[in-house]
Amino acid sequence: MAIKKQKKVGIDKNALTNKILGIFSNSPNKTYNYKQMSKLLNLREKQEKQLVSTAMAELAESGLIKEIYTGKYKLRSRGGHLVGKVEMNANCSAFIHTDELTEKIYISERNLNHALQGDTVKVYMYARRKTRRLEGEVVEVLERAKTTFVGTVEVSKNFAFLVTNNRSMPYDLFIPTAHLNGAKNGDKAIARITEWPRNMKNPTGEIVEVLGRPGENEVEMHAILAEFGLPYRFPPEVEKEAAAIPDELAEEEIRKRRDFRKVPTFTIDPADAKDFDDALSLRETKNGQWEVGVHIADVTHYVRPKTRLEEETSNRATSVYLVDRVVPMLPEKLSNGVCSLRPD
Repeated sequence: MAIKKQKKVGIDKNALTNKILGIFSNSPNKTYNYKQMSKLLNLREKQEKQLVSTAMAELAESGLIKEIYTGKYKLRSRGGHLVGKVEMNANCSAFIHTDELTEKIYISERNLNHALQGDTVKVYMYARRKTRRLEGEVVEVLERAKTTFVGTVEVSKNFAFLVTNNRSMPYDLFIPTAHLNGAKNGDKAIARITEWPRNMKNPTGEIVEVLGRPGENEVEMHAILAEFGLPYRFPPEVEKEAAAIPDELAEEEIRKRRDFRKVPTFTIDPADAKDFDDALSLRETKNGQWEVGVHIADVTHYVRPKTRLEEETSNRATSVYLVDRVVPMLPEKLSNGVCSLRPD
């Protein structure tokens, strides 16, 4: 007797979940169990139906649908609210990425409600129309990814604007003349959003730093740093903590460590380098073999937990090397001093 081969289920689970959610969205007042849903999706195999049941249970866990009674589900609301991050498009519309769905949610420019690139937002998801993509509307900006922007100041008689050239910020900032803080017409400056009423197209802001005249090297470099959120100064309290660190390692601390000061050790760095954070050593052992040592600066000895220095270092995460300068992760006292593997 011939053995009947079992059919393999070749369904993409993510695509199936989106189809199920689409059916619920198109009929927000209806309830479905997995058998009814499988019939609507034209799925007849046992394994296919089981996959539908699993997908519906997961949608209920994520809060997009609710279980009315055992095995019977309904859309939680007409569309449903989700939290996600904004990805702006060139035409000022956007997509919302959320962990709750594999499909992106499209937001038209008029429905962004002042949300900007990278913002964390709450979105009301519209009922899906047949064969259409998911669409929605931003109902609340939960967290701004960025509140300061670089641009050129344009001053009129009674007001001013900071004109940005950042594609992710398509609106110029309205600056009351009382909040220019010394900025003059044509200056490159940094402004912070102070408010953005729903009925206003442009946000209101204040100048927080005047960088200088466009075209000057120092001004343009500082503008690049500000644009990408790279701080070129350390807060005073961080500098103060760094300054209080002793220049010499205590004898008690040295006794806890292996002393390699008499072993030939060298770094491979440019001639003008100051922050030597790793080094190599080489010596012949008693059995005639060669030992290569790799030495790393022990930054954690100086950057202690729950200090402003640790917080600032954590935020910076790494040193950034530009054409003519370095934006260090650590204050100079550490990066070029006590944490640098300098010769005696």
